Amino acid sequence: MIRRRTLVGAAGASLLAAPALGPAFGQGAFPNKPLKVIVPYPPGGGTDGLGRITCQFLQEKLGQPIVVQNLGGASGTLGSETVRRADPDGYTLLFNASLFALGKTVMPSCPYDPVTDFRAIAQAGEAPLVLLCANNVPGTDYASTMAEIKKEPKKYFFALSSGGAAGHIATLAFLKRTGLPLDTILYKGTAPANADLVAGNVQLFMDPWTALLPLATSGRARGLFVTSKERTKLAPNIPTTEEVGLKDFHMSSWYGLWAPKDTPDPIVDKLASAMAEVSKDPGFLEKTTSLGIVPTARGPAAFAAFIKTEVEINTALLKESGYQPE
Repeated sequence: MIRRRTLVGAAGASLLAAPALGPAFGQGAFPNKPLKVIVPYPPGGGTDGLGRITCQFLQEKLGQPIVVQNLGGASGTLGSETVRRADPDGYTLLFNASLFALGKTVMPSCPYDPVTDFRAIAQAGEAPLVLLCANNVPGTDYASTMAEIKKEPKKYFFALSSGGAAGHIATLAFLKRTGLPLDTILYKGTAPANADLVAGNVQLFMDPWTALLPLATSGRARGLFVTSKERTKLAPNIPTTEEVGLKDFHMSSWYGLWAPKDTPDPIVDKLASAMAEVSKDPGFLEKTTSLGIVPTARGPAAFAAFIKTEVEINTALLKESGYQPE
């Protein structure tokens, strides 16, 4: 089911009175009518949550309402393909997560190339990861837990929430870095992986901390490290990767805004400029920080270069591991 919702600020009337911004395109200054942002997943997930918060503040900067449309299905490709085929006029945009960039690698029949068929507008934020350990694994911290696992590595399993997602990539990098010969189990999402971790059916799970930190803070699992450069205030007792001896291991799930590939430069620049303002807005910072999201301010050129590097590194990791798209 497609659900539509219009996001408006507390002072909705002020949006209608906002002056037109930027140079003129077509029938008038862009934007001169409501925009639509497609989130290619059902409501309620991490991508949807950050997308709605971002659009709430983005519409204030642009002076036009933004309709957020959840168009899930086909592992996120249905909504993304809808944006790819949309008119490149800046009024239909895509809000997606880092897995989107690996579409051609992790899906055998992806209908588009995420790098060449879309224009990167801006990165909205990133969520560092946390490594959790089931409570039935011996040890009290990272060092003692790893020492126990190394004794009988075939007894322990690593959960994966989704093929090619940030947690999958980070797990492959971690296993390569440590040399641990652990088997992985691929789940269909974070929720079932969390359930099996709490039950002790799998022993390790690394995914964005937005969904996993509550397990650690409630005592249902043990937090071994976070991949941020500093400890998070949401779980200050969990050390960073640097603190446990994993130097420069700073991986994360990231989120951004895209447009169809033929969208004109002036429109992309206008949207990127508005996103830059959003990233500095105190209200946006307060909301994202409370969720564990670290706002970023990469514009079109920097974001596109970042995506290119991410795709190259992560594709190599997946191929090296023998990953086969499903």
